[in-house]
Amino acid sequence: MSLNPGDQFPADVVFSYIPWAEESEDIKSCGIPINFNASKEWANKKVVIFALPGAFTPVCSAAHVPGYIENLPKLKAKGVDAVAVLAYNDAYVMSAWGKANGVKGDDILFLSDPEARFSKSIGWADEEGRTYRYAIVIDNGKVIFAKKERAKNVLEISSAEAILEAI
Repeated sequence: MSLNPGDQFPADVVFSYIPWAEESEDIKSCGIPINFNASKEWANKKVVIFALPGAFTPVCSAAHVPGYIENLPKLKAKGVDAVAVLAYNDAYVMSAWGKANGVKGDDILFLSDPEARFSKSIGWADEEGRTYRYAIVIDNGKVIFAKKERAKNVLEISSAEAILEAI
């Protein structure tokens, strides 16, 4: 079951993440993973979620995440309250990846989709449990955009630039 524009965002979506903290901003510093109840946290917000096959991978590190970092002010100007990157990697890896990209605070949430549970639930993970590359935009609990890329290393419809055009 994939998500489509007009669908309600599922009510039971929980990711794992490590909140950014100044005292643990060094990449060698670890925080404690906690649950992030996306359904609850995003119920009354406009949110862009972009998912990718894995942290520290070529297309993801060279283009996908940097595009969102660069375009964050433009997304915010379009009323986006939160931007989140999602991968199957554990919360420690996702946290380190955020730090490696110089993201501080919760400008962009680096969320773990443990065992790709959410991505599998919408049919957007492969047989090995790696998340496909896709983007979802939620506005007050309703999906207004949801598309996955046609191939693993393609970055067309889930880039920050494409999302800016779509919203």
